Amino acid sequence: MSVKVSTLDNGITVVTDSMPHLGTASLGIWSGAGARDEREDEHGISHLLEHMAFKGTRRRSARRIAEEIEQVGGDINAATSVEQTSYNVRVLGEDVTLGLDILSDILTEPAFAPEELEREKNVIVQEIGSVLDTPDDLVFDLFQEQAYAGQAIGRSILGTPQTVRGFGRDPLAAYMARTYRGPDMVVAAAGAVDHDSFLEEASARLKSISPEAKPKLPQARYEGGVRLEARDLEQVHVLIGLEGCAYTNDDVHALQVLSGVLGGGMSSRLFQDVREERGLCYSIYAFHWSFADTGLFGVYAGTDTGDVGELSDAVVDQLLRVGEDVTETEVARARAQMKVGLLAALESSGARAEQLARQILGFGRVIPVEEIVAKVDAVDVGAVQRVARALVGRGKPTLTALGPKAGLDPAARAVERLAAK
Repeated sequence: MSVKVSTLDNGITVVTDSMPHLGTASLGIWSGAGARDEREDEHGISHLLEHMAFKGTRRRSARRIAEEIEQVGGDINAATSVEQTSYNVRVLGEDVTLGLDILSDILTEPAFAPEELEREKNVIVQEIGSVLDTPDDLVFDLFQEQAYAGQAIGRSILGTPQTVRGFGRDPLAAYMARTYRGPDMVVAAAGAVDHDSFLEEASARLKSISPEAKPKLPQARYEGGVRLEARDLEQVHVLIGLEGCAYTNDDVHALQVLSGVLGGGMSSRLFQDVREERGLCYSIYAFHWSFADTGLFGVYAGTDTGDVGELSDAVVDQLLRVGEDVTETEVARARAQMKVGLLAALESSGARAEQLARQILGFGRVIPVEEIVAKVDAVDVGAVQRVARALVGRGKPTLTALGPKAGLDPAARAVERLAAK
């Protein structure tokens, strides 16, 4: 097996996947801390911290970070999610040590220079404004906020203009010290990389990270409910959802197959029924988001004000029916789509490194692709029927609708049928 795993003295996991046919390597440092780790007065600080990663360290200016990476033809990036934050580079195999040095420098010696901090806060405020002006993005933020009302897991990752503008250097440093801890971090690399030398470099550069685990998070509470927001828009954006399951739950693969059956492609039920046969929308799809202890299953579409009622009824009809009449052909097609997506991702060194890191953070081990494929193949009609019935049987939907006022109530009336189950 090409994957090798080691643990540093401070609890950081180092994992590599050697791909000898590649001349480049993708590497990164993943922290098992994200927006969900924020206290109420820290809303948006995880994302701001990620932005500040490239704005200078005690050894390097922001410009020097960019120049050092680009002088060797590499690129550098970062991302914040609800439960994780990642910092990544892609470089030639001969420059892996440089890439790791820059990433380690960013996480162990950040400068948080006041002038850079003020500039980046302004950039994020502009980003928040962009989301507010993009209804098909905003409706997802409102959906999660409604599903997990009053909890960090339900708050937007970006924060608000008020919270972001209020952060100074000390809150950033305190948040980082509290959440970026060795047992909750993974250093991963895939491609042209040698495990032993990579391990040695990581050990030397990350030894200052605390060996204590970060504070445990409270259990998520799915709340559900309806949120309707009138906006002067051309369309109504509708998101209908139900409580899903955690990524460690045995039903997660069945729920993913179910999402494929309902809205996973052009042959899916919702695409054929709502778009192809009725012409009610341009785009419609289903999804299942999994977190450490909860999950969300949902269907999104945007449609004209006059078509909201028919579209919403069609979505609810399919949610209520699929647990009774799903076919083996539909399940097999959804399984095949999942497997192709999984195996295609493994052709990319970046996707491989990310998958390794996420598996270790979420499951504490690397999961062989054969094991994942076997679990997907094990999902049969009975499993999909069972999870579909359980999904609607809880009778606690989440609805968010954003658009002209006349189109909001029809969506709410349609969803009442789910609540009555």
